[in-house]
Amino acid sequence: MHRVVGMLLLAGGLLLVVAVWMGGNWLINVEVAYITSALVTGASMFSYARMVHQRLDAGVIPDPDDRDVLDKLDDPHRIYKETSPPVDRTPSILLKEEKTRIKHHRRTPGEVARDARGAFSLYRIGAYGVLVLGFFYLYTRHIFDPLPYFVGLSVPTVVIVAALMLQKEAL
Repeated sequence: MHRVVGMLLLAGGLLLVVAVWMGGNWLINVEVAYITSALVTGASMFSYARMVHQRLDAGVIPDPDDRDVLDKLDDPHRIYKETSPPVDRTPSILLKEEKTRIKHHRRTPGEVARDARGAFSLYRIGAYGVLVLGFFYLYTRHIFDPLPYFVGLSVPTVVIVAALMLQKEAL
């Protein structure tokens, strides 16, 4: 997590230098978009992580470390599946099996509502509110410039994806 914050601060600093160099309305547009986009992304990550931890604590999601020692040694990266060898089946039989599997895994409205709590968390709603207010501020002052605004919006997402990919490779 510290790597993500560090990379966001570094990207914000570089973006600030570029915006000052470009002049005009670039600075205000880029910084408003960058800060609000980083808030939205951070709030989304926080609410999602909180939802996953709650579901792990409730036992709805099995803990990935709950494997026996031999299984961890034999297949540390979960490459091999414990399935039976494939049986020759006609496409119509496969289709019927898939329909029954989908029917048994249908989600109830309660499950959908429980998962939607992460999408409608106060953190995310507040962050999107700040994003909308920032946009309206720029627009009503007649200083909105789409190009720097979209650059500022996209940089936090790219930085966070890159940081998470680097973090995954380091594991």
